[in-house]
Amino acid sequence: MSRVDAQEICELHARVCKALADGKRLLIINELRDGPRTVGEVVAALGISQANASQHLSVLRDRRIVTARRSGSNVYYSLTSLKIIEAIDLLCEFMAERPGGVPGSLAG
Repeated sequence: MSRVDAQEICELHARVCKALADGKRLLIINELRDGPRTVGEVVAALGISQANASQHLSVLRDRRIVTARRSGSNVYYSLTSLKIIEAIDLLCEFMAERPGGVPGSLAG
């Protein structure tokens, strides 16, 4: 792999990591773990405003972590790959192994 390719890949990794560096976005991803959800369902599950949920979903769409599909008057959001769940679960396992650990896991 060339130096330029490696740098581009690292930049893409950083963009994804920045998207995951927000607790609410991690909770949204967790809500999508079992399948597509509307903004309203995300709002109800997490107790956040629709505007806030939409902002976070926009970031996740921009990073290609989620996709949106319109069905009638609803927009359904879903994960582009379950590998993001695997990655988050792996991070939770890593944190649980550290001294002090984490009080819980996002895994459902």
